[in-house]
Amino acid sequence: MDSYLIQVNGHGNHAPMLDVHLKTNGNSVSPGKVKGRKPRWAVRASEMSKKTFNPVRAIVDSMKVEPNPKKAMISLSLGDPTVFGNLPTNDEVTRAMKEALDSGRYNGYAPSVGYQSCREAVAAYYNCPEAPLKAQDVILTSGCSQAIELALAVLANPGQNILVPRPGFSLYKTLALSMGIEVKLYNLLPEKAWEIDLEHLESLVDEKTACLIVNNPSNPCGSVFSKSHLQKILAVASRQCLPILADEIYGDMVFADCKYEPIATLSTTVPILSCGGLAKRWLVPGWRMGWILIHDRRDIFGNEIRDGLVRLSQRILGPCTIVQGALERILHRTPAEFYHNTLSILKSNADLCYAALSAIPGLQPVRPAGAMYLMVEIEMEHFPEFENDVEFTERLISEQSVFCLPATCFEYPNFFRVVITVPEEMILEACSRIQEFCEMHYQGAEGAQDLECDK
Repeated sequence: MDSYLIQVNGHGNHAPMLDVHLKTNGNSVSPGKVKGRKPRWAVRASEMSKKTFNPVRAIVDSMKVEPNPKKAMISLSLGDPTVFGNLPTNDEVTRAMKEALDSGRYNGYAPSVGYQSCREAVAAYYNCPEAPLKAQDVILTSGCSQAIELALAVLANPGQNILVPRPGFSLYKTLALSMGIEVKLYNLLPEKAWEIDLEHLESLVDEKTACLIVNNPSNPCGSVFSKSHLQKILAVASRQCLPILADEIYGDMVFADCKYEPIATLSTTVPILSCGGLAKRWLVPGWRMGWILIHDRRDIFGNEIRDGLVRLSQRILGPCTIVQGALERILHRTPAEFYHNTLSILKSNADLCYAALSAIPGLQPVRPAGAMYLMVEIEMEHFPEFENDVEFTERLISEQSVFCLPATCFEYPNFFRVVITVPEEMILEACSRIQEFCEMHYQGAEGAQDLECDK
């Protein structure tokens, strides 16, 4: 048997030094004399890092285009409601943070799943008879993005697959592929206000399907599912014994003529991990406070999923403690008027944008019902000089200094997404420029055919 001998040698006035010898089959070998290996630098990026791919960044970063210097840039691309300063958070939210900071009580480590009092506050806020919650059903996370990451990591193994909406938030694919999880895209139907193609969804399920992601209200579509449609989605999940990862970060951000139904309130049989956070509804995305709500009325998840989430949360020791210190007050003291005013602004912007873009030949916007976005179809046959939505939006930047995300970012070509959180005057100016752009490049049926012949 090989043995290892470690000697500590000291000579005269010299400090003791560690002398390591490897004793192999009775022969002593010093480390510098180990044969068969020549040390060399070989530092390589991990396989996980190589598999991590953000399609939005990949597409946007490759758009090497300069805006028109004669026109101020209007960016309708970033889903951050704070960019232009027209949607500040409420004073109660700010005061809660100041008090938490000044108290000095939240400078240390918290439990990785969050302070018990904060978990109780979130549970109380979302608890209802149809979907009861207790503190142990809440895992606090560093933003909703980490909530989605933990939920995926606990539900799926490398080699399994998950069902993801198309068009859909790009982070689902980014996270899944980095974990070695396959993504199967199910279709949303623009002609049905972006409802799920349920037949297509169910056809994708196989023995390796780990979970179904349902995003409602939707990024990038701005759609809100009706109660009856959610019940049909749940019926598929129940038949196929599929847990649901519900991305509900835009929960309750719906316009007055619509109603938001948390999916967990509609089922006692399907286990659901609902992901949410402060970012959008409270207009503080940079504060990075999210949560997972565990809905498991039939104990299908059991202790295994709960324990798994706790262990995964220990990787970064939980979200910001100061925001946790403010959380109960934020949830329970933010006035209803604040939410109402935010939604009124978004609804007004959505209506203005939808009406303006609907009047432009070659564009077909889909009316949103909530969240902060709307999707616009480009009738590419009327813009034959552009190969696709990426080229269309590139030229829109270079000619009109208006930046909309091409929907290829969301796996849905020949559309683009508009963010409706910008000030009203910017929405109107952007729509005016988009109209000018389209009128310049639009070709009727005959003109488009002639241009194709010239090519």
